[in-house]
Amino acid sequence: MENQVIVLQRQFNAPISTVWQAITDKDEMKKWYFDLEEFKAEKGFKFQFTGGPPEKQYLHLCEVTEVIPGQKLTYSWRYDGYAGISFVTFELFEQAGKTLLKLTHKGIDSFPGENPDLAIKNFEQGWNDIINTSLKGYFEK
Repeated sequence: MENQVIVLQRQFNAPISTVWQAITDKDEMKKWYFDLEEFKAEKGFKFQFTGGPPEKQYLHLCEVTEVIPGQKLTYSWRYDGYAGISFVTFELFEQAGKTLLKLTHKGIDSFPGENPDLAIKNFEQGWNDIINTSLKGYFEK
């Protein structure tokens, strides 16, 4: 299927500066996202991490492609040894002292369709868990 896009939105009871730190500081990211060895919210910064189902871990290769401090972070997302590239964008919007986070993941259809691990339903489930369970829990601690 072409043009598969995931869009998730969630409001957090935290100011934009706090949410921005959560999505850009590697020490904070480890508490709700992946255990990144290094991360910088700088265009051109490359990072990688391992993740996937317990029986098969994938090396994720990412590069920051756009940064508007406090507003928007985009990075590429691909897999070592597999065709395709996708892009993940976090956007932050102020809402009366709270922050609306909008996550968009596009380009998933560029991954090999014959690999069931890379099916859009797995990305939908993964992002739902990450945003609506892990990140929610991070802010409610």
